[in-house]
Amino acid sequence: MQVAPVLLVLALALATPSSSAERKCVLTGSWINDLGSNMTISIMNGRGEFSGSYHTAVTATNNQIKISPLQGSQHRNNQSKQPTFGFTVNWSFSESTTVFTGQCFVDKDGKEILKTMWLLREKVSSLHDDWKATRVGVNVFTRRRRE
Repeated sequence: MQVAPVLLVLALALATPSSSAERKCVLTGSWINDLGSNMTISIMNGRGEFSGSYHTAVTATNNQIKISPLQGSQHRNNQSKQPTFGFTVNWSFSESTTVFTGQCFVDKDGKEILKTMWLLREKVSSLHDDWKATRVGVNVFTRRRRE
């Protein structure tokens, strides 16, 4: 057996970058969005259900911002490397709830990105005020650190 050709093949295999499309996007961990809000998804069970916390950087109330719990689920297709997901944040400092839906992507550089859309429902005092109770928006999250 010739050692040089084997070493050359091994070196080429190690030097070839893996495609980001092959890398699976993983929801668990710490994320920051385009507004500076921080989210941590800490637990994911075998059914794709997860929990965590959300610390928003923005609010429409005068209340002191507090870390709030989140609960969600990820579509569990073992073949999917870029899964869809949804989660709910029950705000600890206001009478409002936000639901997020999105997809976890891996870009061409291997960076994980969460693209989301959300609906925020705040409590209003009457049916007459219902028209102003729901807001809609989008956020992009990037990973803070891998755990």
